Amino acid sequence: MAKITYIEHGGKEHVVEVANGLTVMEGARDNGIPGIEADCGGACACSTCHVYVHADWVEKLPAKDPMEEDMLDFAFSPDAARSRLTCQLKVSDALDGLVVQMPEKQI
Repeated sequence: MAKITYIEHGGKEHVVEVANGLTVMEGARDNGIPGIEADCGGACACSTCHVYVHADWVEKLPAKDPMEEDMLDFAFSPDAARSRLTCQLKVSDALDGLVVQMPEKQI
């Protein structure tokens, strides 16, 4: 289980425990975190679960695969270094303490 901090665009923080094996997107969805829409349900077919990963975590996460890279092109104001799709981040003990911030909007 990992404790993940989701920060809304306006600054409100939500700290929740997410079970190993789920994705960061499922953790947000299951805990009613606003700002992650997840329109495709986690199929990496949209960009509505886009977040900015805290700088301390960028190098700790697995590399983006080509499909995630392509979908991030459709995200609102992507950041080449910090943008990730939460449906592609599988929760494990290694993600304990992860901090992600939602963009101003999802598109």
